[in-house]
Amino acid sequence: MAGLRLGPLLRYADGSSATVWVEASRPCAAEVRCADGAGGAARTFQVAGHHYALVEVTGLTAGTSTAYEVFLDGSPVWPPPDSPFPPSEIHSPTAAASGAAERDGNGDRGGDDAIRVAFGSCRWAAPPAGGNDPVGPDALDGLARRLAADPTAERPDVLLLLGDQVYADEVSDATRKRIDARRGLTDPPGAEVADYEEYTWLYYESWRDPAVRWLLSTVPTCMVFDDHDVIDDWNTSAAWVTDMRATAWWRERVLSGLMSYWVHQHLGNLSPAELAADPLYAAVRDAPDGTDVLRAFADRADTDPASVRWSYRRDFGRVRLLIVDSRAARVLDEGRRAMLDEGERAWLRAQVLDRPGSYDHLLVGSSLPWLLPHLVHDAEEWDAALCRGERGARWARFGEKLRRGADLEHWAAFPESFAELAELIADTGSGAGSGAGSGTEAPATVLVLSGDVHHAYVAEARWRDTPGPDARVLQLTCSPVHNSVPLSIRVGFRFGWSAVARALGRRLRRHGHCPQPPVTWRKKGGPWFGNQLMSLTLRGRSARLRLEQAQKDGALATVAESDLTS
Repeated sequence: MAGLRLGPLLRYADGSSATVWVEASRPCAAEVRCADGAGGAARTFQVAGHHYALVEVTGLTAGTSTAYEVFLDGSPVWPPPDSPFPPSEIHSPTAAASGAAERDGNGDRGGDDAIRVAFGSCRWAAPPAGGNDPVGPDALDGLARRLAADPTAERPDVLLLLGDQVYADEVSDATRKRIDARRGLTDPPGAEVADYEEYTWLYYESWRDPAVRWLLSTVPTCMVFDDHDVIDDWNTSAAWVTDMRATAWWRERVLSGLMSYWVHQHLGNLSPAELAADPLYAAVRDAPDGTDVLRAFADRADTDPASVRWSYRRDFGRVRLLIVDSRAARVLDEGRRAMLDEGERAWLRAQVLDRPGSYDHLLVGSSLPWLLPHLVHDAEEWDAALCRGERGARWARFGEKLRRGADLEHWAAFPESFAELAELIADTGSGAGSGAGSGTEAPATVLVLSGDVHHAYVAEARWRDTPGPDARVLQLTCSPVHNSVPLSIRVGFRFGWSAVARALGRRLRRHGHCPQPPVTWRKKGGPWFGNQLMSLTLRGRSARLRLEQAQKDGALATVAESDLTS
């Protein structure tokens, strides 16, 4: 009999349909049956000896919640018979919250059609139940426990996981022992994952945590990778890529990372309509074994990144969410470095400027922050100038070494891309662009959601030489969900926002002959350190922010709240 190895994960959900992802122990038919009669079924597809299905659930009723069960070849496998958690449910948003919606004369949609978005990044796998947790309580566990204790409590409409869902280069002791037993630790990559099979261990370890498994079964998720999903500093520079490709183990690592990301994370980011139009998804499902098809795709994604798009868009009523690939879509040639390649830039601009005035809030999800502590920003832009030869070959070599050692690879390390994003935000935040004319209403907020830097903060942008957009533009950064925050990080980032740090940054900019960026910014909240989640409540043209941190008893405690539109 087929067993449930992993999942279910509730991924996409709108007012009438949803997708549920599962891994089974063998080929089978996966079925989702809802208490209200909605449901769906799909045959598993095979990749590297593993069997997966993404079930499209249809017949849902907008504005309702329904419990569901998972069956494999007709036998019930979820929920477990001894589960301490409530039934997994699909909460279908109202029609207004799941598609385009018009506001009433007061600027609201009527009723409680608020969109609630929770987000964070950097979740190192939790230890086995009862084990000592070296990095403290898990924020996702805290969210799960709160929702389980009160199923009627306010819950996220979507949970954004903004990178480092798994750590291929920083494995747990349990995974290290499995690697040692399988192939030893002597040959590279040593105590890091080497291939697809070992990647599956990371997902098992991360998503089989009982509380998190239940949470992911009942709260829709959107995901995107960051470097640790493959390796620290992934695609930091052209020289880095050359060095990695010269090793004997890198090709298998990166292909396996991209393959496992496509299976475990990317597929669920897509709507049923996008899945139906995806030739790769069809080819993998139609093949008796989709491994070779998917491997060829991963090879193309690595060698020709412009041929693949990992970014995607979701609309929640009058809230537009754009998740941007700021890791694999880079142009790394020093003479034309860019965070996004030409096709990715065009896609982002088209999505931002599509139907201006049709959304009240624009959320741009980027695993890497756009606005950083001032000293960090200035150091990255200075380092980028050194690496492109602004101060000569000796400084360029030093700059490359510093870039890798200090992880100087955020938007600030791509100055032209930083400025282009600022220009795009100014356009849409002013109600301009796409031929809309000056009569188009600007959104109330443009919010850049990020993680990566193992602390949380809020920063507000101001345009230097122009009046700037009408929308309020904020960088909202929240990290980690579950990881360590060393003292060096706490001290360094606190200092990075200080007046002394700003003066030091100005000296670096002068040395690198760096022009002033088009925007300046001020920290409005933070820095906060701990395992944490941020949540947005978006209602009409209002936006509220809450930051919660995991406590020693496993609960989440609110440490900051603010109205982002006042």
